[in-house]
Amino acid sequence: MPADVPLAIPERRAAPPAAGWALLGSELAVLFRRRRTWAMLVALAAIPVLIAVAVKLSSTPPGPGEGPPFLDRVTQNGLFVAMTALVVTIPLFLPLTIGVVAGDTVAGEAGLGTLRYLLVAPAGRARLLAVKYAGAAAFCLAATLTIVLVGAAIGAALFPVGPVTLLSGDTIGVGESVVRALLVAAYVTVSLLGLSAVGLFVSTLTEVPVGAMATTVVLAVVAQVLDSLSQVAWLHPWLFSHYWLGFADLLRQPVLWASFGDNLRLQAGYVIVCGALAAWRFLTKDVLS
Repeated sequence: MPADVPLAIPERRAAPPAAGWALLGSELAVLFRRRRTWAMLVALAAIPVLIAVAVKLSSTPPGPGEGPPFLDRVTQNGLFVAMTALVVTIPLFLPLTIGVVAGDTVAGEAGLGTLRYLLVAPAGRARLLAVKYAGAAAFCLAATLTIVLVGAAIGAALFPVGPVTLLSGDTIGVGESVVRALLVAAYVTVSLLGLSAVGLFVSTLTEVPVGAMATTVVLAVVAQVLDSLSQVAWLHPWLFSHYWLGFADLLRQPVLWASFGDNLRLQAGYVIVCGALAAWRFLTKDVLS
């Protein structure tokens, strides 16, 4: 070939939309086929069961103000087992499981050496990162629904179920109370999206998944500790954990949507900022060396 004839360099074609959906389906299949994922979901499911059994076997029912919120209502209506379980799991158990999943998103693939093979697929780095976050968000929903559904089921099995008296003193039927429980599940799921974004960003900084998991969980604990200190009250509205327990407003008549909206905006801010940082890190990182 003559020296003055330039070699043709093939242009990289954009991945078709179907490639992204196929990658998402593969990510969800891998995530929910792992024994670790199911072990964490079973552990979360055990918490409402333990609460319900402990109250059932207790010689005296818990009085007002005893134990976590809603516990004193469990013997009156079994549907409150789910609410009590959420209050118990939000400070530690849910962040722990979310930290494991989110911290493993990119660092886990890098540690196993499979990240470079994933990038051979036509999906591209940006789409792969979005799929990884979507998988973590799906686990947030699965974890929350596990607690709510198992809590409602064991509560209905061990305690009476009927019209629910809300925190405002109004009474609603069983059907509407189920809708309220699903709204609470949606609220808690949204609350965990910011932590998932933080974990995704941390996961792009290291190839050691255990380190990314531990860092994400520690950040969740630190955020809650700071949220409890009045000395840094100015910082509270900016902490991703600030509205985690604000779902009580969904148990009033009428529903107070202010905390839901504030929580949604806060978590969206974390998703945007941490997602952008994760994209910057991942798109510029040499993962093939």
